[in-house]
Amino acid sequence: MQMKELGRSGLKLPSIMFGGNVFGWTADTATSFRLLDALMDAGLNAIDTADAYSRWVPGHKGGESEAIIGVWMKERKNRDKVIVATKVGMDLGQGKSGLSAKRIEYAVEASLIRLQTDYIDLYQAHRDDEATPLEETLEAFGKLVKAGKVRVLGASNYSAPRLRQALAVSEKLGLPRYESLQPHYNLAERAIFEDELGPLCREQQVGELAG
Repeated sequence: MQMKELGRSGLKLPSIMFGGNVFGWTADTATSFRLLDALMDAGLNAIDTADAYSRWVPGHKGGESEAIIGVWMKERKNRDKVIVATKVGMDLGQGKSGLSAKRIEYAVEASLIRLQTDYIDLYQAHRDDEATPLEETLEAFGKLVKAGKVRVLGASNYSAPRLRQALAVSEKLGLPRYESLQPHYNLAERAIFEDELGPLCREQQVGELAG
């Protein structure tokens, strides 16, 4: 499988990253394990999930997908062969939302526990949080990178102006930057990415993960 570097991060991913929001929702544990095993056999070792998957299902609280991935990696003893991407920032209820330093600090520990690992390969801001200063968010993420809990940072669902601003803040403060963007992009909705975000990512050498 051909691997490509994500932005300027040094992290190399296959051409296809599997979306893990089905785990614990439309795919039960046994089905999820079969899918994950098949992915690895095909050389597709990158899995994208989030702490919010699958809170929308009645009776779920979020984190179900991460938990299944964590059990699978523990049983298969393959953590070092898997690239795990997860996210923080969506509303999980009980005040658990956004990208404040306190929220990020709590959320990453919860994700690490569910994933049964001591590091996350790609930790993404699930959506922009305009109520929290970018400086606070990026400093909190930077601490995770420095502590070895996160290898690479990414953004999801950011507008072009806000992504540019975030990159500028990271450069100004000497902080790890967002090395990837996972935008809203599909055959029916192309303009926002193709007209604004795509050119910005290429200009700034930010990796693109179509979601």
